[in-house]
Amino acid sequence: MRILCLDIGDVRIGVAVSDPLGISTNGIETRLSKGADADADYFTALASSLHAEKILLGLPLNMDGTEGDRAEKVRAFGSLLSERSGLLVDYEDERLTTVEAEEILIEAGLSRQERRKVIDKVAAEIILRSYLNK
Repeated sequence: MRILCLDIGDVRIGVAVSDPLGISTNGIETRLSKGADADADYFTALASSLHAEKILLGLPLNMDGTEGDRAEKVRAFGSLLSERSGLLVDYEDERLTTVEAEEILIEAGLSRQERRKVIDKVAAEIILRSYLNK
């Protein structure tokens, strides 16, 4: 089953997708958010074009595992996305994925400016890999 994964931030959304067998992941883009409605329409169309059967959203939990305001916003967007796309929307803990993505990109020798362009899609890949490895 192909899964589309989104790492949702206030400004940018990282996007990754799995292969149909759920073995590998690929970061495909970082999108500037244009608001919940426009984003839901965009990702519904993207999921359809990629033949995704599920959408996975990174859930920004607090360090103690509780859900705060950001998690509430992600869940609200997930409901909208599920309604628009007709697909199952699932959630994966995304704590520290941006930190992990930053470390990977620093090790790869990317400048701060280069990292800023790709960090969200790398974080989406990390979230998706974590989900697939369960």
